[in-house]
Formats: sequence, structure tokens, C-alpha cells
Amino acid sequence: MSTTNTNTVATTIDQANADRAGAVVGYLPAGFPDVRTSIDAAVALAENGVDVIELGLPYSDPVMDGPVIQRAAEESLANGFRVAQVFDAVHEITERAGIPVLVMTYWNPVLRYGVDRFADDLVAAGAAGLITPDLIPDEATEWLTASERTGLDRVFLAAPSSTDARMRQAVESSRGFVYAVSTMGVTGARLGVDAAARTVVSRLRDAGVDRTCVGLGISTADQVAEVLDYADGAIVGSAFVRALADLGVTGAGQRAAELTAGAQRR
Repeated sequence: MSTTNTNTVATTIDQANADRAGAVVGYLPAGFPDVRTSIDAAVALAENGVDVIELGLPYSDPVMDGPVIQRAAEESLANGFRVAQVFDAVHEITERAGIPVLVMTYWNPVLRYGVDRFADDLVAAGAAGLITPDLIPDEATEWLTASERTGLDRVFLAAPSSTDARMRQAVESSRGFVYAVSTMGVTGARLGVDAAARTVVSRLRDAGVDRTCVGLGISTADQVAEVLDYADGAIVGSAFVRALADLGVTGAGQRAAELTAGAQRR
């Protein structure tokens, strides 16, 4: 199977940067608190200004995720979430929301499922591609091959600790955007977005990046505006997950409206 996504992450981010300050990427875990609610919540984010959905595949050892997202993933798994259900969720979200959906997953579930099979099922579901936080390009040969065959986006990470060589590798290997990690350690909303984010983005620009989005710690409209002053997109995760946990789908949608207002500022 070979295809090219028409509603791509790249074109969506470019359009957001042409229309306003930049793009907002919204993360939610699939299956939290149940599959139906996670789908409805993702659609609510899209209806309230989020440009790209990052749908997390719950995993038992989420080394990069903070406590809010960890708890959500644990609840999803405890409720019986299975890997195959992520494809059904992606399909319905893309059908209803009409925006690109990237699946964020640790690499082990993809290996267990089968890399080519996973890629083919992503395409069939209408997914844009994968964000792989614990996979480096050096070890991604099978995924690089599968994503070339299928036309799927592949988003690798760059961190403050990344060497210049790793930065270049992330730029050369990614398609869609490069995920700039703003702080060392796990994800989670923070009072201030680490100044290291600007340095990471600057280094990625020096390495020739076309698009980079900053994640880990963004929880206010002011922080969204701050990040979009120098990056192409702002990634919001824990703030949306907490809103969904506390206030349901409506609360998640309202939180999205509040945060995406930061993308209107130039």
C-alpha cells in the first residue's frame, strides 16, 4: 500500500503560520477515560482551534510522560485499551474533525504489532504519521523504510542535550516537523516554559529545519504566544488531559479555546 496524505501536518502548520502566529498541536491519550470520550475530546479540541491532534498510545512504561499523562495512560490500560483500538479512534477523529492526527507512541508497541502492519493500519485509518519519543533515527531503519513506502510523517525529537550531529539527524530524518523538547525530564505543565526551548529551536534552525514545534510544559495562552514567537507550533498536552479529567469533554474544549487564543497574537 502506498499513499500520500492530502491534509498533511506540514501544510497545516504552514497555513497556521500564514494566517496567525503559528500552530497549536493538542495531545490526548487514546482511551482516556474511555475510547468514546477520548474521541469526542479530540474532536472538541479541533472545534476549538487546535490545528493538529497528537493521539497518545497508552503504554505501561511511559518514561517521558509526567504524572498527569501517566495516570491517564494507566487508567486507559486498566480499562482494557488495546493497540488496535487506536486506529479506530484515529479514523473517527479524522472523519469528524478534518484535521491531521499524529499518533504518539513509544517504539515497543509498534515492534510488537509489526512495523509494516502498524504503518499500513495507520494509513488505512487516515493518520498523518507517528511521533516516536524514544526512537532515534540511528535505530529507526525499519520505520524509515515503512514511512517512505506509505508516505507517513515521522516526527523525531530534539532536546537541549542533543549534539549538533543529533540535531542534523533529527532534521534530516523527520517529516512534518521536528519536536523540540523545551526542558529536560518528563512532560507536564510548568509555570514557565524553559528558556532552553529557544536555544533548541535556534540550533534546529541552524541545522536547516523547515518546521519545529515546542512541547513539554505549555499550559497558558501567554506561553503559547511566547513559543510561537520563535517556533512554528506549540504542543499542549498535560493541560488538556487535566481539563478532560476534571471537567470532561466540554472542559477540554473550553481549555483549547483559551490556549489557542495565544496563537492569534503576533
